[in-house]
Formats: sequence, structure tokens, C-alpha cells
Amino acid sequence: MHIRPVRFKPIQLSTVEYSDTLLDKGFALDIPQNFGSKRELVESVLKLCSWYLTTQEFAMNAFYEHHQNSIRFGYRCFDRILLNGLIQPFQQPERVVGFFSTYRDQYPVSRDLLRHIAEQFQNTVKNRSEKWNAPILEAPEGRRDDFVEPYFRHARPDQLVVILKAREPARILTAIGNKKDNRWHLQLAQRWVVQYNFYVNDRHWGRMFVRISPYFPFSARVCLNQHHWLARRMQQENIDFQQTTNAFLRCRDPKRLQELADSLTPRDLLVCGRKWLNTFTPFFTEKERKQAGCQHRLFFAQVEYCDNLIFHRRVALDAMSERLLDANRTLGQPNKITVIFGRKITKQYRGKLQTVLEDLDLPNPVIRSHYGHGFIKQYVRDHLLLRTESATNNVTDYAVNKAIDNLPELRHKLSSIADNYLNIQQDILETFVDRGQLRQLGQPTLLP
Repeated sequence: MHIRPVRFKPIQLSTVEYSDTLLDKGFALDIPQNFGSKRELVESVLKLCSWYLTTQEFAMNAFYEHHQNSIRFGYRCFDRILLNGLIQPFQQPERVVGFFSTYRDQYPVSRDLLRHIAEQFQNTVKNRSEKWNAPILEAPEGRRDDFVEPYFRHARPDQLVVILKAREPARILTAIGNKKDNRWHLQLAQRWVVQYNFYVNDRHWGRMFVRISPYFPFSARVCLNQHHWLARRMQQENIDFQQTTNAFLRCRDPKRLQELADSLTPRDLLVCGRKWLNTFTPFFTEKERKQAGCQHRLFFAQVEYCDNLIFHRRVALDAMSERLLDANRTLGQPNKITVIFGRKITKQYRGKLQTVLEDLDLPNPVIRSHYGHGFIKQYVRDHLLLRTESATNNVTDYAVNKAIDNLPELRHKLSSIADNYLNIQQDILETFVDRGQLRQLGQPTLLP
């Protein structure tokens, strides 16, 4: 099939995508600053949505209310946020043909052209890695976070520290045809290709990475963690806190911590994602980004949201953890799952539906309840913290659209799931297990 070029018309992106950004000057890299000017209006709307959909204080569910004498403080926030990035116009092959015909005066789009674009990307990364003083390494078989840890030591703000190459699946554009007739049919296909993972110490988000496919149309992923974002916000406000690898064990102002956690907006995700995606895909000109919509849009791929209860004493948390492991064997029942996730279980449901106990041979076992493409799990970490964490690979399971504009609604849904889970746990404890032992956790320790 021969694709005829169509005139590539400028497209109008959403207000959020073209919102203004106050990126700091003097980046460690040559980061383009090419955003729009409707920042105040967009921020006001997003903050209003966030105010309506969040409590702006730590939730008082039955579990917390029952055990609050044993709890020092609590907070909720997003943990890991994995975003898919794609350039929407180029998800249609005819738009690709129109783009190259209109902006690059190239027709047709051949296999050689697509191969040249990929080679050009790889050469650019190699040349710039020397300029950025960031080595290009093969990704390890084990945990990548542990592998890149040494490279983040003494990293400056907005510094690229290391680039990992790995063969991973990506959606790329392929050209089918022959050179003799110079007629090509374009189609998008899933292929295993070598991709580049850029590990960055972002000025506002701290440790993060951006994965980009060198093959047109440069599909991407952005991985963020709100714990790192919160740490920088509290540093800016001179709030004393103690941070472990991925949690806060001490905070001078827990109320302000929760307010900051609830203040995260889609714009915070967009500004960070666009900044680095534009930096690592220099193929497009400023004119093409503005007029042809050659900007990555961001969508939720995987999201984790955690409820964290920090206890006064480890002995109290150990005792409670043992009771919870014994009590929660009934959490996988359909009626319990319906209440927890707020989604009715019907005959059409085809996903996993169970509660399992994992890592029983380790110091901190995990209670995990599955629903759809996600789950909620509970475990003890850092000696004093009880974490209840909901995660999903498909936010539409909870009637939330994937675009990052829906962040306030997603926060509200995941927070409700945590409340439902903890409320049911307290009901189970009081009905089947609790014979007064849990109420004693708030009492002083009596020594013989």
C-alpha cells in the first residue's frame, strides 16, 4: 500500500501541555526552555482540583484512630510514578509522511531514512555523553538502582550521571517495501531494540531516569519518585526530617509534609518530563515542536501510592505485624476486594482475585491483595514504619484516564483504597483476633 503525503497542520495541545514553566537558569546541561505562558491560570485550576479531591491532612481511618497512641505520625504520598511518553501525531503513519514532506522536504519515508535517524540518535548520545562526562554502560542483570548508586554521589543539580543501554521492547515505526520502486508502507510495531536509560539528578525531583528508544518516533518512559521531590521541598522550607532510602522516619512538621504531598500537580510531572525528553531528543527543531506538536505527551504506566505509619516503638509494630499476618487471610474474599478497591466483582471479571502472604522467610513478610492489573500490599520497613501501598499498571481499572491531567482524581482513588483496606483490617482485628492485645500497644512498657 502506497501512502500519499498529507499536509501536516499544526495541532493544538491541551492547556496543561503548553503551560509556562519557571525552570531555573544555569542548568548543568543545555536544556531548552520553550514552554508557553498560561502558567497562572493552569496552576490555579490544578490546585483547586487538588484541594477538592484531597483532605490536605493525614486521613483518620478506623485503623489509625484505633492505634494512634502507638503512632508517632503518618503521611501519604505517591511513591514511584512511571510515565509513558509518546508523540501523539506520529502514532498515525500518514502524519509521519506529512511531517517529513512538510518540514524536512523528504518523501517518501524509507527504511534507509528510519535507519539513519536511529544511527544519528546513537551517535549524538555517544558524543554528548563525553561532553556530559556520563559513561555509557551495559545494564546489569541485577537491580539497576543499586548499580547506579555510586554514580549519584556528589552529583550536581540537573546532572546526567550515567547512561545504561539495554535491549527492551519498544513501539517503533517500520517501513515495508523495496528500494527498486521506492514505495514504502509505514506501520507501528512492537520490537525488542537497544534503548538508552538516562539517569539524572533532577533539580526538583532528585534521582530519576528517562528511557528513550533511538528509533522513530522515540517512544519514552519517565520514572519519578515523590519521596525525592518531597525531600527537596522540605529542604527549601527548612523543615527538619530524617529520610531513609524511600521513606521519612522523622519530620518536625508532619502536617506541612502532608500538605506538600497533596500539592503535587500534573504540571510538576509535565515540566520535569518535558525538560529531559526535549534534552535527549534533539532531532526536532523548536519550530517543529511548537507548530507540528513534536512534543511527548505523558500517560500513567505504573503508579504506586503509599500510606505510611511511623510507630514510637519497634516492639509495638512487631506485635501488630504478627496479628495482621494472622488476621488478613480473609482479605482475598470477593466481598472484601469489592469494598477495598471500590469496584464490583462480576462474572465478566477475569483478573487475579486473591490475598497472598509473601516473603514469610524474611524479616518483613508482605500481605498482598490483587485486583485487576494492580494490588495493595502491606509490610514493615525501616524498623518503625508500617506501609500500606497500592499500585497499578492500568489506572483505568479504577475509572481514571491515563493522561497525567488526571493526577488529582488518581490520588483520591488510591487514597480511598488505602482507607478501605485499613478500615477492613481494623474490622477483622476487632472481630476475629483482637482480645485486648492491640489496645495494650499504646500503654507504657512494664519491666519486671
